[in-house]
Amino acid sequence: QVQLVESGGGSVQAGGSLRLSCAASGRTFSGGYMGWFRQAPGKEREFVAAIRGTTGTTYYADSVKGRFTISRDNAKNTVYLQMNSLKPEDTAVYYCAGITSWYTPDPRMYDYWGQGTQVTVSS
Repeated sequence: QVQLVESGGGSVQAGGSLRLSCAASGRTFSGGYMGWFRQAPGKEREFVAAIRGTTGTTYYADSVKGRFTISRDNAKNTVYLQMNSLKPEDTAVYYCAGITSWYTPDPRMYDYWGQGTQVTVSS
C-alpha cells in the first residue's frame, strides 16, 4: 500500500556531505514514524534516525548525532537525511523505512522499506 523510494546516494570523500531523500507514495499517513537505517557488508542493519510524522520529534543513533539531520516535508511526502562530516565508517546501503505505530529503533518492526541507496565515503 505504501511505496518508498530513496535517492541521493553516492561517493564522497571523508568530511563531505550528502543529502538523501525518501519519497513516499500510495496510501501514506501522517501518523507513525519515518526512519533511516543502514547496513554495511557483513553487519546487522543499524538504526540511524527517525522522525515522527505528526510532531516532527526526532531520534538519532549515537554514532550520527550531531552530524546527521533528519527532516520531512509533509506537503511533498518526502523525508530527508542530511549527512555532514561523513566518515569512512558511514559507508553502507541506506534504507528508508516507515512504521505505522510507535517509535522503535528495531528494523524488524518497520512496515515499509525502500530499495536502498549506496553511500560510500573514502579516506
